[in-house]
Amino acid sequence: MWDTIGEKSKLTVCFVGIFVSYLLYGVVQEKVTRGKYGEGENAERFTFTLALVCIQCIINAVFAKLVTSVIGAGKTTTPWSLFTQCSVSYMGAMLASNWSLKYVTYPTQVLGKSCKPIPVMLLAVILGKKRYPWTKYIVVLLIVSGVALFLYKDSHHRPHGSTSNLFGIGEMLLFLSLFLDGITGVIQDKMKTQKTHPLHIMLYLNIWSIFLLGIGLLLTGEGIQAVYFIIRHPEVMIHLVLFGLTSAIGQVFIFVTITTFSPLTCSIITTTRKFFTILVSVVMFANPLLSHQWLGVFLVFLGLGLENVIGKKQTSNR
Repeated sequence: MWDTIGEKSKLTVCFVGIFVSYLLYGVVQEKVTRGKYGEGENAERFTFTLALVCIQCIINAVFAKLVTSVIGAGKTTTPWSLFTQCSVSYMGAMLASNWSLKYVTYPTQVLGKSCKPIPVMLLAVILGKKRYPWTKYIVVLLIVSGVALFLYKDSHHRPHGSTSNLFGIGEMLLFLSLFLDGITGVIQDKMKTQKTHPLHIMLYLNIWSIFLLGIGLLLTGEGIQAVYFIIRHPEVMIHLVLFGLTSAIGQVFIFVTITTFSPLTCSIITTTRKFFTILVSVVMFANPLLSHQWLGVFLVFLGLGLENVIGKKQTSNR
């Protein structure tokens, strides 16, 4: 059935799937990480990042295994080494991004990660020997510049106490995270050329991530602490399961996008998804936009419009 759908319709399905699932994912994530469990003086927050990501990966892997069994995806012929490399770069990017929050503000981290399509494209060209039309570079630059302008806060709007240093440990961790995002994109491009099923990528990527995170949980002792927390507050399990399910559904759409289109297309979708999420929040709560933010909105829609025109021309030329 999927093969009978047109390219534009597939892209729309992938975008809506990623947008809706990760919108719900963000809501549940905020509930788990910022909500308090217990009452009175016994109320506490779930602060176990490694355990949270590990639970997420376990549910992702189980979900992928169940779906592959139902649809009869069969076995993969992709070398295990690719899954291993992809998992290491993927987890490295995630951990570097999370660790950067110890040194930079959350808006700075979001701003940095909004540039993800650039390293994905550049490393695909340098390491993967891919070639893109010049219009694709313009689309990426327009969207990334627009999102960056939209998220940017000048000195009068930065949080009190934020650092004025242009480059420090936090920024280095963000650059490392972006570099590893690009490496992950190159590896995923190799998987695409081997026609790897998206659910196989999801399954084995999460299995390797569980293994790596398990080592971290044992070495840090965070795994035991998280178990004790769940025993003290069993109601958190409902939120953890919902968190994992929304992540699993979102990952299905992400890996379908990667194998149907490319890692670059996927990174553009996830970047614009963050932009639209924040834009909806701004509109709902009637927060005024600054002049440079309106310019950012214009650049993003200009980039998306240009991408749509390019897609139509490529379809008509086939």
